[in-house]
Amino acid sequence: MPSARIRMLLVLLPLLLAAGPLSAQSLPRSSLAAALRDGGFVIVMRHANSPRQPPDAAHANPENIKQERQLDETGRRDAQAMGSELKRLRIPLNEVLSSPTYRALETARLMNVATVQPVDELGNEGMAATSEARTTWLRQQVARKTPAGQNRLLITHGPNISAAFADFSTGMEEGEALIFDPRGMNGPVMVQRIRIGDWAGL
Repeated sequence: MPSARIRMLLVLLPLLLAAGPLSAQSLPRSSLAAALRDGGFVIVMRHANSPRQPPDAAHANPENIKQERQLDETGRRDAQAMGSELKRLRIPLNEVLSSPTYRALETARLMNVATVQPVDELGNEGMAATSEARTTWLRQQVARKTPAGQNRLLITHGPNISAAFADFSTGMEEGEALIFDPRGMNGPVMVQRIRIGDWAGL
């Protein structure tokens, strides 16, 4: 039976990892697909390309009943292509978490790689500066161990990624992703940054 001190450390460890700086250790792009096939990684992705203004009623997708921002033709094409590439590369995903905003869920739906779970902590409908609670939550997620042979995909927004991972996200484009390995000696390690169109080259 673990002592009270050990139990307390187990509770505090994710918070300590979330508060501290994250490190980077580049995984060669040529080795990325093979590493992801083996699993254990967390992919944090910005939703695919979306116009800044929401559509009017005449141009909103039929299921976009709140007339939120939605993907444009480029975003839809890129999301579908990324999903096809993940399947071609045989990269397994055991969990896909998404912002509940329409454009993020549309990205996940068009990728069609796994069942999608909307999560409020990944949201940011107004593209405002994110909260400290969201930042801490996102950093905790990349510190969570992922089972061997599986990967986790989180689809969110630019402000959330910038706040949580400022050292790695400068100029991050829509559809771009940061890939983390939670198994670093001192916490999670960012191993690669990849644009949505670059999956085809792996």
